[in-house]
Amino acid sequence: MSENRSDAPLREDIRQLGGLLGSTIHEQSGAHVYETVEEIRGLAKSARAGDEAAARALEKRLGELPDELIVPVVRAFSQFLNLANIAEQHHRIRRSRAWVRDTQTGPLRGSLEEFFKRMDAAGNTGELHETIADLDIELVLTAHPTEVMRRSLLQKYNHIAELLGQGDRLDPTPEEIEEVHQALKREITAAWETDEIRRRRPAPQDEARWGLAVIEQTLWDVVPHFLRRLDRNLKRQTGTPLALDSAPIHFGSWMGGDRDGNPRVTATVTREVCLLNRWKAVELYEQQINALIEDLSLQCASDELRGWVGDAWEPYRTALKAVRDRLLATRHWLEARLAGRQPTDGLIYWRTEELREPLMICYRSLHESGAGMIAEGRLKDLLRRLSVFGLTLMRVDIRQESTRHTDALNALTEALGIGSYAEWDEDERQRFLVRELDSRRPLIPRDFEADEEVTEVLDTCRVIAEMGADSLGAYVISMASKPSDILAVKLLQKEAGVRSPLRVVPLFETLSDLQGAQACLDQLIGIDWYREHIDGVQEVMIGYSDSGKDASHLTAAWALYQTQEQLVESARRHGISLKLFHGRGGSIGRGGGPTHAAILSQPPGSVDGRLRVTEQGEVIQAKFGLPGIAERNLELYITAVAEATLVPPNPPEKGWREVMDQLAGRSCEVYRDMVRETPEFIEYFRHATPEHEISHLAIGSRPARRKPTQGVESLRAIPWIFAWTQTRLLLPAWLGAGSALAESLEAGRRDTLHHMYEAWPFFRAFIDMLEMVLAKSDPAVAAWYDARLVPESLHGLGEGLRERHDETRRTVLEVSQHAQPLDDAPVVQRSVGLRNPYVDPLNLLQVELLDRVRHGHEEDLRDALMICINGIAAGMRNTG
Repeated sequence: MSENRSDAPLREDIRQLGGLLGSTIHEQSGAHVYETVEEIRGLAKSARAGDEAAARALEKRLGELPDELIVPVVRAFSQFLNLANIAEQHHRIRRSRAWVRDTQTGPLRGSLEEFFKRMDAAGNTGELHETIADLDIELVLTAHPTEVMRRSLLQKYNHIAELLGQGDRLDPTPEEIEEVHQALKREITAAWETDEIRRRRPAPQDEARWGLAVIEQTLWDVVPHFLRRLDRNLKRQTGTPLALDSAPIHFGSWMGGDRDGNPRVTATVTREVCLLNRWKAVELYEQQINALIEDLSLQCASDELRGWVGDAWEPYRTALKAVRDRLLATRHWLEARLAGRQPTDGLIYWRTEELREPLMICYRSLHESGAGMIAEGRLKDLLRRLSVFGLTLMRVDIRQESTRHTDALNALTEALGIGSYAEWDEDERQRFLVRELDSRRPLIPRDFEADEEVTEVLDTCRVIAEMGADSLGAYVISMASKPSDILAVKLLQKEAGVRSPLRVVPLFETLSDLQGAQACLDQLIGIDWYREHIDGVQEVMIGYSDSGKDASHLTAAWALYQTQEQLVESARRHGISLKLFHGRGGSIGRGGGPTHAAILSQPPGSVDGRLRVTEQGEVIQAKFGLPGIAERNLELYITAVAEATLVPPNPPEKGWREVMDQLAGRSCEVYRDMVRETPEFIEYFRHATPEHEISHLAIGSRPARRKPTQGVESLRAIPWIFAWTQTRLLLPAWLGAGSALAESLEAGRRDTLHHMYEAWPFFRAFIDMLEMVLAKSDPAVAAWYDARLVPESLHGLGEGLRERHDETRRTVLEVSQHAQPLDDAPVVQRSVGLRNPYVDPLNLLQVELLDRVRHGHEEDLRDALMICINGIAAGMRNTG
């Protein structure tokens, strides 16, 4: 693997952090532990370099490791991988800054500067301002159980990243260098002495607080800074700045609102999380107002401001102190509500515009009084924050499974003696729902009593009425398949007295639901009542997780592409605007992958200035945990969505659809034949992976399974993928694809596949993501698990899967015409190579630990197993 001079600072950071970790282990845990770790590290590096004797010695050494050394050894390798991740993230920031400074190399791909320059060269400047001004991008933070690291450690690691930044100063003194070195040592020592394991499963409220911490610690300051850059570039290119109230990118949340399969998310929890979001927003605005009071000691003022504050000596301070008092009253009111009390409303802020109005008076006054330069500082940043974050920071979506609404309406119709809603066909359900939606009389009797689950659905709708549209976003229906699923939620909101109903968003997840999405939308928009009540916009969510688990990654990817095309066509035919909500996960098997390429590979017309997408688990920390990384990711979203709108990709060429249909059909057959039709597959899966043990990790508020059955179909997509990631086989991301591609190559389509890879962004993005999976996966490691954990009668199944993996590698490289995976992404290639010698011992130790724990002899080693799971997740850079 070739070295790269630009990576020299990264290698130095990793060397420094690794050295500090080593000295910490020596000091805190003793020479014997340190020497053991170094011995294992040396053997692992030699083994990875091809030394078979070292490989045998490594396996023997780890197998003989005494119990008292297992935990410190596992912790050592896990912590090194986390430190390597920090160094890599910091290096990304360093390289982004270097691109800006180096005028000879040209701007970084996907940066604002590069995007505006390229659009100008292509003659798109005329439409550029309108496109940017109209962007509607919402990143929805979700709390699926993939973030395995405790917040205490995340904070320490973020501080380490800040210290690395301090070390990059151009003119440090020797004392400053030593001070940074000592501060790094303190943080690494503190991390070594911190328990990695969550001892209790987080409550939904804990997850919501974690999401708020991401806003407070990075995005709160990054967003206005980024919007300043966007404003400068836009003005430089088009002559017109970004409007003050523009919010091209904003944030939503599923934390505290996603109740699909999670009984811990209740109406009470949703209310509490909405109040918590508002409380944190008010606290952050209070801090900014206090800073403005310090800044704005000016006496010049407009007539408008004087008309408000009179002859006050310092008019801005007088005005802002009134704002602060109202914010303080609002905070006290929210604290009382969170404590379970019912305070009087008083003079509190309810809507964003109520806070914006006095700030705009101050802004206009400064400009009119000749102090406009001051208005363009902290005050403008605060106004921009208001546009993006509002008074709630992020609006909470409600998500519920469609059958829960059917059950609620069935209980009602039976109580009213008008039949069983659940037994009615679709036409009868629609007639009933539209009739009741048009009716002025209430449907729910005052004395209506129902079981706990139905009551919870009705209580959730009452919370929607109570909290309002300022606190809440969309109502997402999972497992939606027909118009009545959407109309049902409309009716339930009406019956709860919701004044501004939440938009209802069907989520199409399984292969059959995706294939039926267009018909469902056509029927829905064809209902006169519904069309009149959506203001010309329909949002649809498409699910990447369950579709991949249901039919294979390749089949799901093609189905998702076609579904988007069909929905775009329907929306145009009906004369409405379509907003697509992408339910992506962190791993490739759940729709993850490079943001910029993923957006630009969507079907033409499917983006059109609007994008909603989930950001989940460890991906939130990876993308938004550090300011420099967060700003880069906001930039990539803005430039990709704007480019996909201005210059949408061409549709696939003639004949390519037929090829994709054949590939998807064969991939689905191979995948389902293995996962569904091979009787011993489930047994193999349970033996060969830590699927059962993962369920003991306190990494999320949701259970691992939707239903208490044993098949893959009931297992959530996240632990399904997490388990295969741990063994480094990553099966859900590639199973079926290799066989399909091999047959297509054998059928003489080699040239067609090459052309598709070169000329079709969708197909190229899919193959590139497969290459990333193949670079990270290692069937030899998966074989370690089989040899120790899988009954001999199932060994043939594992061997067959590894053969399919090898076939996939060969065929993918033949399509991309690369010698090795990621040949055109050397940075990622080097990253994987760096990690392998440190992840290998963790895999070997995990095999050893699983064997001991499963035989019931080493109950006290469960902590080591949990740390091992965390470490491998850190090494693979994603979990599920």
